[in-house]
Amino acid sequence: MTQVVESTIDHPFFARIWPVVAAHEAPAVRALRRENVAGLSGRVLEIGAGAGTNFANYPPSVEKVVAVEPEPRLAVHARAAAAAAPVPVEVIGQTAEAFSDEEPFDVVVCSLVLCSVRAPAGVLRRVYSMLRPGGELRFLEHVASAGGRGRVQRFADATLWPRLFGNCHTHRNTERAIIDAGFQMDTSRREWTLPVWAPLPVSELALGRARRP
Repeated sequence: MTQVVESTIDHPFFARIWPVVAAHEAPAVRALRRENVAGLSGRVLEIGAGAGTNFANYPPSVEKVVAVEPEPRLAVHARAAAAAAPVPVEVIGQTAEAFSDEEPFDVVVCSLVLCSVRAPAGVLRRVYSMLRPGGELRFLEHVASAGGRGRVQRFADATLWPRLFGNCHTHRNTERAIIDAGFQMDTSRREWTLPVWAPLPVSELALGRARRP
């Protein structure tokens, strides 16, 4: 049986609220976004660009950013952000699985997206294939917490959270998935972006760098 690869996604409610949420991110999240793309150079592929929140943070050493955003309403916002970016940015309205490019990329950037894709392992394998040998994966992602927070995450994932927030699943072991896809993990650390008592299941983020051997 031939597997059907979706080229676009449809999240109308999430597409309406995410640009507002992204414009009012906590200062800690904004700082992590800047750190995630600091020091990059060459050709960059950004997966799930959303409203283009990262674009203003790319350093001038970046030759070009190709940003894939498969939600058409969010892609409109991303193209507006690309027009004001300090580096050239091309927004492609496709999923990572459907996108292809003949030239390999130096870096792939994932920011708050691996929690929402339907098949993280497949996306990571695709990302791996589009990186040059020695190329880098930069990631800033919601990740599975331990203890009581983890139980809250599992409950959220089994109820309304993914339906409301663009298929976001908060209890994913993204670092393990990156390693399983063949990457060599260089660095990874956990950061709390909200007080530990806050009830939201997305307070803990993983910021890291991995490399295609």
